[in-house]
Amino acid sequence: MNVADTDSRLVARALGGDARAFEELVRRHLKSAHAVALGVLGNPADAEDVCQDAFLTALQKLEECRDPKRFAAWLMRIVRNQALNFRERRSLRQGEPLERVAEAAGGDDPGREAERSELRDRLLTALAVLPETQREVVLLHDLEGWRHREIADLLGTSEGAVRVRLLEARRRLRTELEGKEGG
Repeated sequence: MNVADTDSRLVARALGGDARAFEELVRRHLKSAHAVALGVLGNPADAEDVCQDAFLTALQKLEECRDPKRFAAWLMRIVRNQALNFRERRSLRQGEPLERVAEAAGGDDPGREAERSELRDRLLTALAVLPETQREVVLLHDLEGWRHREIADLLGTSEGAVRVRLLEARRRLRTELEGKEGG
């Protein structure tokens, strides 16, 4: 049995609702996807974000994969397109970490302090919109620096489930924050 045949079977099982089948596709193709994203972006953290977004997109559009034997090629196109889009628009994760911004501000400038306070309020409001499981994952991973495996162990779930929750949480946060900027 070759990898393409196995991919094809995993795609069929995932389309049938088998979450473990899709998790296996993620495990199988994560390194390649990360390499493609890293090649476009040059930043490992941004590449990880793009990969997570790409896998969620692939899951949501799995029925559009016309040739399941070529799942890997289809997925890599999604990764590359999302990496190119990511590079064109600046996301929240491309900016400097808040700690560096706070250090640079020095706390003496009332205007900067007001901006940081406003940003903190916007973030807290956006976090409040998330379901509890997504909020837990995003805070543990992005704020506390926990690894996917550590979060999975804590929550009694799989790393794949943690990755999906984190991806969905980040996407929803971006949507909430972008909506607040425009309004």
